[in-house]
Amino acid sequence: MKKLLPCLLLPLLMACSDQRASFEIASRQHSLTLIRVQNFFWEKTARYAIVAARMPDCQRRHEMGPGGAESRVEVYAPGNDAWILKQGKRMFVVETRSCEGFAKLDGEPDGGMGPLQGTFQMRSGTLSFVAAPPSEAPVAQ
Repeated sequence: MKKLLPCLLLPLLMACSDQRASFEIASRQHSLTLIRVQNFFWEKTARYAIVAARMPDCQRRHEMGPGGAESRVEVYAPGNDAWILKQGKRMFVVETRSCEGFAKLDGEPDGGMGPLQGTFQMRSGTLSFVAAPPSEAPVAQ
């Protein structure tokens, strides 16, 4: 029985999932990295955080709180090194000028969301950033 006990506990030790994916803005030194931590694979929620970085000037982690384990996080670019993160009905704004600015939004900003840059999402059990397809240029008439 003593030899069998470690084998039975092994799935519990492997249950925690800590995954990260990055959206490279201009380079590896200028990026947004989403961190997703799920304590047990059977849980339907995970904790999320975003790391804003523009190295060597700044880097800061901001907690987004819990969300659905499979929820997507869309990234929009309204401009001026500000980024809007949309996770279901929740929205946040983060900036990469000083990496200090981070706030929860009550609704869509008056100036709009800006163009979609891509989406953080689970693909085959792995957190990934999927870039948005390039928008087509408007046809001149």
